[in-house]
Parts: sequence; C-alpha cells; structure tokens
Amino acid sequence: MQRHDNRGLDEMRPLQFVPGVAPHATASVLSCFGNTRVICAVTIEEDVPRWMKNQHVPGGWLTAEYAMLPYSTLDRKKRDIASGKQDGRSVEIQRLIGRSLRAVVDLEALGARTVWVDCDVLQADGGTRTASITGAAVALSMALNKLVAAGTLERSPMKQLVSAISVGKLSGTPLLDLCYVEDRDAEVDMNVVMTERGEYVEVQGSGEEAVFTAEEMAQMLSLAAKGAAQITAAQKEAIARADEPAEDALNSLRDFFSAQGGTPGR
Repeated sequence: MQRHDNRGLDEMRPLQFVPGVAPHATASVLSCFGNTRVICAVTIEEDVPRWMKNQHVPGGWLTAEYAMLPYSTLDRKKRDIASGKQDGRSVEIQRLIGRSLRAVVDLEALGARTVWVDCDVLQADGGTRTASITGAAVALSMALNKLVAAGTLERSPMKQLVSAISVGKLSGTPLLDLCYVEDRDAEVDMNVVMTERGEYVEVQGSGEEAVFTAEEMAQMLSLAAKGAAQITAAQKEAIARADEPAEDALNSLRDFFSAQGGTPGR
C-alpha cells in the first residue's frame, strides 16, 4: 500500500530532539516526530509530596503533566481551564508518561526530590503521547546528568532510556509510526513503550471496530522494536550534545522544520 507521506511500511517519520528550548527548566528538549512537535521540560524540586512525608516513603518522586496547546490542531482546542477540569485524554496520557519514566528511574537513589515533567504539544500530527514519552526521557537524562555534574548526586538514578512508538494496521497492513491521517483511519491502533534493552513497559492496543490476530500483533510488536532501536540511538546522540550552543540548536531546528511539510492533525 501507498502511505500518506510516501514512507515505507517500516519507516519512521524524521526524528529530532532540540535541547534547551525552555531555559528556565532544569533541562528541556523539543521532541519532533515529523510534524508532531512537543516541548518536554524537566524541573527538579528539593522536596517531596506530602503523602510521601506522611507515609515515611524513602527517596523521591516523579510525576508528569501533559497538555495540547490551543493552536496545536487544525481546529482550536479549548484550554482545560475553560471547562474547569482536565479532559480525560490528557489525564490518561500524563499518567502514562509518569509510569513510563518511573519504570526506569531508581526513586530511592533520586533522594528527597520531586521531578516534574511537563509535556506541551505545539503541533499535533499523530503520536503526541509517544513523542512526549520519548522526548521526556531525553530531557530527564539531561536533567539528572546536571545534578551529577554539580555534585548533588553521586550517580544518575536513571537506569536506562525509555521510548515509545505507535504502530497499527491500516487496510490490513501493519505500519510503523502512524501520522494523524493513518491513525484516524487505522483498523488497529497500538502504542508501545519500551526500554533501551528491549523490555516492554506498556502496550496499549485496540481494534477500531475491527479485530487483529496474534500473528498481526507479533508483526506490529516487531515493527515497534525496530522503531524503538532507532529512537534509542537518536536519544543517546541528543543527550551527548546536550551542551551544544543555543545557536547551533536553533540552526538545527530551522533545518529540520524547513525539510518538513504536510498538514497537521491531532
């Protein structure tokens, strides 16, 4: 079959992590999966939630928040504050982000600190939750490395990287890294969260008024593993250049954007 953006069936969208986009955060990156772009920022506070103090829980805590900015989709998305409550989708996604990151962090080694992970979608073209998890892992690694460099921590409590990727079945064909148009029309949609060692953290899969076989699921998981390996390599490269000059990061971002096209969705 011919994909919407002419990619191969097992081909990911162009991937980019641009560091330092939120200078007041402990660390931040702009996570770009094609036309999906999410700011992932990590802030570390020298305190823990009250419930940890009351229950005498050792170590620290990590939590995440997720939001889609009003102009991130073709039709303006109302801010949650306009309705007085957070929508269920955002709550589900931020819990997934938090679970995914806590799976690879030694919270006791973190010490009595709280890590806040904020993921704000600038532009949505499918896979915002996977771009959020993946970019947040990069920003988290950078933030913890800063604490080690400052002598605040002896070692990074992050045990390994984690990433996420979407797979699905469209017109009976398994695909890797679905854009919005593909995600909208897919018979099966699946989000796979994996560690850099190939372990699963979470698999979210459902048929959209359709079903899928064990063989098709195995094919999709194989595609996810291939995508996760590519993502891990890109994450490590981004972490290695975390201290590059802001001008270089901006030039990299301009080059990336100029190479992209298409129409964003959700």
